[in-house]
Amino acid sequence: MIDFVHLLILLATLTMTGSPAAQSTPAFAARLDTLWDFDRPALSEERFRAELAKWPPASAEAQEVRTQVARTLGLQRKFADANALLDTVEASLGNLPAHVRVRYLLERGRALNSSGAPQRAATLFSEALALSERDKDEFYAVDAAHMLGIAAPPGERLDWNLKALSLADAATDPRARGWRASLLHNIGWTYFDGGDTKRALDYWQKALTEREATGNVALIRVAKWTVGRGLRGAGRLDEAEAAQKSLAAELERSGETDGYVYEELAEIALARGDASAARPWAAKAHAALKDDPHLAANEAPRLARLAALAHGEPLAPAKP
Repeated sequence: MIDFVHLLILLATLTMTGSPAAQSTPAFAARLDTLWDFDRPALSEERFRAELAKWPPASAEAQEVRTQVARTLGLQRKFADANALLDTVEASLGNLPAHVRVRYLLERGRALNSSGAPQRAATLFSEALALSERDKDEFYAVDAAHMLGIAAPPGERLDWNLKALSLADAATDPRARGWRASLLHNIGWTYFDGGDTKRALDYWQKALTEREATGNVALIRVAKWTVGRGLRGAGRLDEAEAAQKSLAAELERSGETDGYVYEELAEIALARGDASAARPWAAKAHAALKDDPHLAANEAPRLARLAALAHGEPLAPAKP
């Protein structure tokens, strides 16, 4: 499931000559973020490159847009291209506003973290956090702290996520406060991975409440799936199955698929000792997920497990 899915709202404001109108730094950054579709990074790249063409190449606006083009490249696992583009931004950082430096640090850090260098990434996220807090750039301060909750050593991640949540709660910027659901989600995973399923479920239920208040169908589905995953972890298999089957029915009605929902239904059936019931769900899950580049790069054993289960082969026990 994808944690962050932004609405696609294009708010480009043009002058009579066709050049973009002047905007405040926060307004420009917020408008850029509406161009994102995190499910389709290639489409997002096209949008950001179209935006980039509107600005003088050396302008602060163009450099900020380049940080987002680099992020789209990283999400497509084109890390060399992402870093090469960020090199061009880095070369002019001394002449750019602190806000653009923060965005550069965040995207360089994300590229490093996703390509297997979390320690180097964490250093950049720490610098981004210090700079954004100094300038009271609330949204990106929360972003930096949240990324430290991902890239920092495991023993530090909970504290960073809790700091990010504290920053979001104290923020006056509505966009910064909008981080709450994602942070509650991430904190839940930290507790879950540490074996505290009860506390994880508590955070995930809170995240679901936050998501439901937004009315965003895709994000609500993510939150429901995550609660269902926690229920399986807690051994509450009937409730877990009901949650995932409800999602599967919703997807069918809308003509969509989601391999993670099918994977969970397979694992729930296995947890009951019913491999025959698990097999068709595993086959559907594998068909939906086998071409996912992130899973192929980072969770190949998970895909192999689904393939084996779909073919009725012996399996190692799954994580509860």
